[in-house]
Amino acid sequence: MKLDFDVIIVGAGTMGMAAGYYLAKRSKKVLLIDQFDPPHEMGSHHGETRIIRHALGEGKAYTPLALRSQQLWEELQQISGYDLFRQTGVLSFGPKGAPFIQKTISSADEYGIPYQRLSHEDIQKRWPGIEAPSGYEGCLEEQAGMLYSATCVRAFREMALQAGAELLVNTPVTNISPDQSTVYTPDGNYTASQIIVSGGAWNEHLFNDLGLDVSLQPTRQTNVWFDADEELFSIDHPFPIFFADLPDGEYYGFPAIDNKGVKSGRHDDGPNVNPSSMDRTFGAYREDEQAPRQFLERFLPKAAGALVDGRACIYTRTPDNDFIIDRHPKHPHLLLAGGFSGHGFKYAPVVGEILSELIIDGLTTHNIAPFSIERESLKN
Repeated sequence: MKLDFDVIIVGAGTMGMAAGYYLAKRSKKVLLIDQFDPPHEMGSHHGETRIIRHALGEGKAYTPLALRSQQLWEELQQISGYDLFRQTGVLSFGPKGAPFIQKTISSADEYGIPYQRLSHEDIQKRWPGIEAPSGYEGCLEEQAGMLYSATCVRAFREMALQAGAELLVNTPVTNISPDQSTVYTPDGNYTASQIIVSGGAWNEHLFNDLGLDVSLQPTRQTNVWFDADEELFSIDHPFPIFFADLPDGEYYGFPAIDNKGVKSGRHDDGPNVNPSSMDRTFGAYREDEQAPRQFLERFLPKAAGALVDGRACIYTRTPDNDFIIDRHPKHPHLLLAGGFSGHGFKYAPVVGEILSELIIDGLTTHNIAPFSIERESLKN
């Protein structure tokens, strides 16, 4: 059978679009298919900004990937002409001994990442807008910062198309046949020697249809902007991105940008949803505004002003919050990428690089053993 493409990518969001670029760049004939028109507001990449850190509280396995991603983001910024990254520094804080802070410090020490360890007095003196209680401490990674998320996806899209990739938008995938190496859509069927499945919150359905008994849970998350004292919280002050590991939850926030207020949200909690029927109306849940507001009122009270804006998005969580990047155990020409659990965006370039290496070279230079589809924690 004559195949239509070398690679079909099902899901052209953050990871899929990155993979499409790196594959097309290496002269592969690539078809990207997405049920929406990326960048869009139906998945996990909208809301304007995402954090990129290099010392990771999520585990040391991620730090080499974050460092490589930083290099690749800067390369993409240069060749695309878009502003993708801004160095703001990232301050992680919480009670002394908080697990996330300790893991962040350990990761920084192991990989030689510069950081400052701060007492609660240091935090309050440097940023008077933060009320860090006695017994709290912080870790500041000055070289970290933020990515302009939708612009990043747009840059990957433009570069992938320039490199020769093809893109079908507003085209749902109705079935994937591993035996026929065929992807079915309402507008036609397409074949390829290898297929990447990177459907974001829809991966649960796609993976199950491919015979995989994997636990993936989409959750509804919100990003909220509040009116704030610009003298205290402006990105030009400068004020850093912040992440708080608290006994009652994990919270994050961004400095005020362009007088739009401080952006904040809760990271570790959100109601389970079906991505196809999720209510994306901000305010549909009481917690949409309440959770980040209560956090800011406790620790950054002058950033807890009037509601400016709010957006609902999706995390797709695995039970252990680690990624899935692997081949299908029975159909090795199918590659799987998903379960990025709310901390995946920063890794998009390196995930795209990994997928392209697996397809073209048969192996990758990166350690993806922790992301096996067959690990015990993923089984239902």
